[in-house]
Amino acid sequence: MQEKAYKLLALQEGISNHQAKDLIDQGCVFFQGKKLVLARTLLHNKAKFIIKKIQNPYVIFEDNNILAIYKPHSFISENLEKYFNAKLLNRLDKETSGVILLCKNEEFRTLCIKEFKQQKIYKSYIALLDGIIAEEIEIKEPILTLKNKKGAYSKVSKQGLEAHTKITPLMIQGKKTLAHIVILTGRTHQIRVHTHFIKHGIIGDEKYAKIPSNRMYLQSYEIKILDYVFKSKIDQDFNQFGFDLKNLVF
Repeated sequence: MQEKAYKLLALQEGISNHQAKDLIDQGCVFFQGKKLVLARTLLHNKAKFIIKKIQNPYVIFEDNNILAIYKPHSFISENLEKYFNAKLLNRLDKETSGVILLCKNEEFRTLCIKEFKQQKIYKSYIALLDGIIAEEIEIKEPILTLKNKKGAYSKVSKQGLEAHTKITPLMIQGKKTLAHIVILTGRTHQIRVHTHFIKHGIIGDEKYAKIPSNRMYLQSYEIKILDYVFKSKIDQDFNQFGFDLKNLVF
């Protein structure tokens, strides 16, 4: 007999159907070594699941104006507002980990939003890319974002907005490149779209690159805004690919 995955998971874990759906939507549930994507997938009623728990977010820096938070992958950015009783300044995709900012007062938030709009913010990321990149690459391809009920989808298009991405390879291991990526513009899914465009998609980016993995290996690493500089430690998940992160310098 077959049953919907979320119902089987609810029975296995002794939780509600709603809680089971949430776990699957968060990308925490694995079946036969692969991440379960659709909660309504039909599976044999004896199917067994492995659940990977989400790490809790934590404070990197805090003062009277701003909070720099480490957001784990699979954690929804908007949920941070209730978690820390502050208002988001920027957002990260659910699948992206790393440093994200929240403001503690509206006056300071307005000042920061102005900096974002004028493209004065420095933002860099760490990503694990498919294939070998031997030298720095600059991508200047306009990005068009389309939005519907299912969410946002971006693509390289002449009808899009200016988008500028710099990719610097750090280490190469097993036909995968650990890269430091700086975005000089802030378009929706910019890094995912640009890396897919040059055929070096992000490992775990199932939306654009169609490369399945236990997570998407994209991390918001550093943000500079006004007189602030915030960095997050590189996720230990990257270690499993054989990179010596302890001696990483860039």
